[in-house]
Amino acid sequence: MTSISHHFESLRASNQCALIPFVTAGDPDLEITAEALRVLDSSGADFIELGVPYSDPLADGPVIQAAATRALKQGIRLANVLEMAQTVTRSLRSPIILFTYYNPILNLGKISFLEQAAASGIKGLVVPDLPLDEASDLLELADAVGIEVILLVTPTSSKERIETIARQSRGFIYLVSVTGVTGMRSHLQTRVRDVLKEIRNVTDKPIGVGFGISGPEHARQVKEWGADAVIVGSAFVERLAESTPYRGLRAIKDFCSDLKTSIEGGRQTADGRR
Repeated sequence: MTSISHHFESLRASNQCALIPFVTAGDPDLEITAEALRVLDSSGADFIELGVPYSDPLADGPVIQAAATRALKQGIRLANVLEMAQTVTRSLRSPIILFTYYNPILNLGKISFLEQAAASGIKGLVVPDLPLDEASDLLELADAVGIEVILLVTPTSSKERIETIARQSRGFIYLVSVTGVTGMRSHLQTRVRDVLKEIRNVTDKPIGVGFGISGPEHARQVKEWGADAVIVGSAFVERLAESTPYRGLRAIKDFCSDLKTSIEGGRQTADGRR
C-alpha cells in the first residue's frame, strides 16, 4: 500500500478525482467493518476513512453518532480498531486514513498510538479536534513513522489560518464543506468553491472536500469546483446499517461504484446507477 501523497500523485498524473468513503469501525461489528473495507477497495474507493467510535464526537452528525454509539455498546475501542486494521490493510490497494478524536490519542500516548497505528498499516490521520497550535508535535512524530496527518479547513477559516494549515497539512488538505457537523445535505454551500480557490492560491497540495456530500450530484459538483478528492461519510454509514449485513455491504458496494462513476464522468441512469 502506497502513501497518501504518492497515491495522489498517481491520481493527478491520470487526471483523476479521488473518492474517499468513510465507515465507522465496529458498526455493526468489526468483522463486517473489515469486509466493508475490502468491498469499498474493490468498488472504486481510492482512499478509505476509518472512523474510531468515540463517546463525544463533536464533529459528527446524527448518523455517525448513532453508529459510534452502537459500536461502543459492543465494547469497541481504539485498540480493537487497530487490531482489526492490521488484519486487512495488507490486502488493500486503498490507503487507510484513521479518523479519531484527540483524547484517545492522548490516553494511549502519542508515540505509542502512532507506532501501533503504523504497525496496523494506517497511512493517514484526521483528528478533527486537534488544536492547530498543538499540531506541530503530532505532525513531527507522525512523520517519523510514515503517517500523514491531514488538517481541516472550514468555510469560515481566515486567510491566515488557511495559509498555516496548507503549510502544515500532510497528504492533502481536508476542506469541510459546511459549518457544523457531518451529515447528508440537500445542497452544498457555494462558499466551498471560493475557499477552494483561496487554498489553491497558497498551495499546490491536493484538496479533499467532505461533510454534507450525499450523492453523485454533490460529488460531481465538488469535482467541477476543482477538488482533488470527494469525501463521503454519513451516506455510507447509513447504507451499511441497513437491515442485514449482506444488504448493507451490497448497498455500499453499489453506492461506491455510482459515486466513482459520477466523478469520472460516466453515464448514469436517472437514479444514479450505471
